[in-house]
This record gives sequence, structure tokens and C-alpha cells, in this order.
Amino acid sequence: MKRNTAGRPARRRTPRRTWAAGRYLLLEMALVCLLGFAALFAPVRPHGETFVDLPPGTGSAAMARKLATAGVLRSRFAFLLLRAWKGGSLKAGEYRFEAPASAAEVYRRIQQGDVYTRTVTVPEGYNLYDIAAAVEAAGLASRADFLQGARQNTGLIAQWSPGAASLEGYLYPDTYRFSRHSTVRAMQAAMVNRFRQAASQLQLPPDTARIVTLASLVEKEVRFDNERGLAAGVFRNRLEAGMPLQTDPTVIYAALQAGQWTGVIHRSDLLRDSPYNTYHSAGLPPGPICSPGSNALRAALHPAPTDNLYFVADGSGHTQFSAGLTEHAAQVSSYRQSLRK
Repeated sequence: MKRNTAGRPARRRTPRRTWAAGRYLLLEMALVCLLGFAALFAPVRPHGETFVDLPPGTGSAAMARKLATAGVLRSRFAFLLLRAWKGGSLKAGEYRFEAPASAAEVYRRIQQGDVYTRTVTVPEGYNLYDIAAAVEAAGLASRADFLQGARQNTGLIAQWSPGAASLEGYLYPDTYRFSRHSTVRAMQAAMVNRFRQAASQLQLPPDTARIVTLASLVEKEVRFDNERGLAAGVFRNRLEAGMPLQTDPTVIYAALQAGQWTGVIHRSDLLRDSPYNTYHSAGLPPGPICSPGSNALRAALHPAPTDNLYFVADGSGHTQFSAGLTEHAAQVSSYRQSLRK
């Protein structure tokens, strides 16, 4: 046995102490890893409302980089680790982040396709031009592209109107939610599908195109539901008598089609040579002039029995009906006086 200068045996490090030191080192390393992992996956609060657009075809690495750059993730590596661990398909789209969220929560949302949607409301009586403007205002498509799609995608309504020039009348009034990457065709198909549901519920007959066209006139002319059936009855009576319908909304629609609507009906509008101008052309116009709601469709499907041939709005927005021209002229005069007042 070796001795030191004092004559005592030299101390050796025991295996137990070596193992204890190694254990502490491993614990320290595990703690560092745990802290690093926690920092990597801890919830992150974005800097205010944050939108991240992940277009179709964006790969996992590009998604991770965009999310990290936007401040939604603490590190893109957290997203990539989750990708390797969880797998699954990731959905493209525009995502909105506002509240604090962990990397796992962000990954879950993208895996489930929890995309941010934009709202488009189509009230009863909106025509294609109105709907196109609403779609453009929502940032989903340009007005011109939507109108072009309405002329090109007529196959969507071929079962009801095989010769339709556009989707006018069949983009059903409702509130819709679309993602920013929705195509014009997809949006229009969703609106037509709502019409399909309404047509099924109302049990529209084979001559649906005629019903929709008549309903669009009723929708534009009458404000109150309890008066729509009578208005439809007046239109039916005039058609059966061979009288022109002479309804102002068709004059406005013809001017819109010509790109010449100024907001006021002029004499030149009444004389416009258009099949939609019911002052100029006999019978129903060749197609609807707006999107009618269920009450207008129901009125066109079941016009109320009446002897009336005329109607005009009064000062309160209600409709005054008459069977003779003399009574009608008096009602028109009264309406004009209320406007002047």
C-alpha cells in the first residue's frame, strides 16, 4: 500500500461518490432540458390581433417559420417537433391569433383547420351587383370576378333554369362565412345550395325559373310579408290580361345591366329597349332581378285571389291595391304628395 509523506495510506474516490456526482450532473442536465422545453412550448401572447396566412401548398417548415415570425410561436422548432411527434395533415388557410396559446394549441388548430372566416350577408332583395359588392367588401374577391363567375357558373342552376344567363335570383339570402382562400365558384355554390334547400322545403314545381322571376319582382316591390301574396295576385292578373307589368324595379335592373343607373329613373330609362324593362317589353322579364327570400317565393307560388290590377306604395311603406285605374291614379297622387311633405 502506498503511503503519503506522513506515512498514512492515500485516500481513493469511492465508486459511490463517483455515481452520486454523475447523478447530480444528469439531474442538472435534465433540469436544463426541461426548462428549455418549457420555454419552447410555453404559451405565447401575440402582439395584439395577429393573422397568419398559410396558402395551399405551404410546407411544414414554411408554416413553422411564418408562425414564429408572426410572434405566435416562441420558436419554429417547437412546431417541427410536434410535427414529428403528432404527424397528421395540416390545413392551409388564414388563422387568427389573439389569446395566449402554446405551441401544441397552435398545432392543434392548424391540424383541425380552425381557419378564420369572413362574413358575407345577403339580405332579401339583393341583386348580383349588391352581392358582388358585399363579397368585395369582405376582402374575398373583386366585384368584377364575382360578376364574371356568376355568368360562367350557370351550370350550378341548370336543373331549374337551363338557359340562364347568370346566377341572378339563385344566390339565396342568408349569412355566409368563407375563408380567404375560398374561390368564387365555391362561394356561389354555397349560396346556390341554400337555394336548393329552400326550394326543397317549399316544394317548388318544375317551372321554378318562372316562380323565382315572379318572386324577385314581389321581393323588390313589397316590403311587408302580409302584402306579398296580393302583389303576386296583381302580377298574375296583369299577365293573364296581357297587360304590361310596368314595375319600376325592372327598369332599374335594366339600367344596371347597361351600366347607366344613376339612382333616379329617367324617361330614357322607361324607354330603354331591354327585355328586363317591363314598361317596354310584355310579360315577365327573362330572369329574376334579385334574390327573393322564402316569403316572396311562397307568395309567387301561391298568389292571393284578387280582382286588383294595380298597386302603389303609400307614405308608410305599405302597399295600396286597386282594381281600377281611377282609384290607382288617386293613390299615386297621394303617394307623391306624401313624398313632397
